[in-house]
Amino acid sequence: MAATMPGLEDWVRPGDVAWWWSLLALGVGRTADMFSTWIGTPGLRNEGNPFARWLGWRGGIVLNLLIVPLAACWPMIATSLATTSAMVAARNLHSVWLMRMMGEEAYLDWFGGWMHATPRLLFLGCHWGEALLTGGLGVGLVLLGPPHVISFGIGVGLCAYGFAVAVFTTLAFLRR
Repeated sequence: MAATMPGLEDWVRPGDVAWWWSLLALGVGRTADMFSTWIGTPGLRNEGNPFARWLGWRGGIVLNLLIVPLAACWPMIATSLATTSAMVAARNLHSVWLMRMMGEEAYLDWFGGWMHATPRLLFLGCHWGEALLTGGLGVGLVLLGPPHVISFGIGVGLCAYGFAVAVFTTLAFLRR
């Protein structure tokens, strides 16, 4: 008997094959996001998500240990969260080497200085452009393809990433 892939609305039981694959994808994505954050900002000084900063490392780890196995029960959500987490980790790794080399405070001061030396529309426009391009690709995957759990989940994940970039970049800009 051949195994079938769950649909968008389908839940799977812990221990099912789809649950294990969802758990693996989501576990890798969340681990990559948290590890890339820890490399660049172990004190969470440069963390863009205020909720993650408030939770701290211990709270974030506990929350992930609770959420990941539960979210793996819904493969579409697991795929979406894994996609968003992988995109955030990739964005972190883009400049984490600089944060690590300079130190959290020095990087924050340096980046904040350049952020405000740049014309407001140019700075925000570049980040919003990244958000719109990535989110637009996600919308295309959600709307144009057949509603398959993987393409739809990746599309939702890209939309969530685009939204996160726009919101957290704008919040960081307004905080400085």
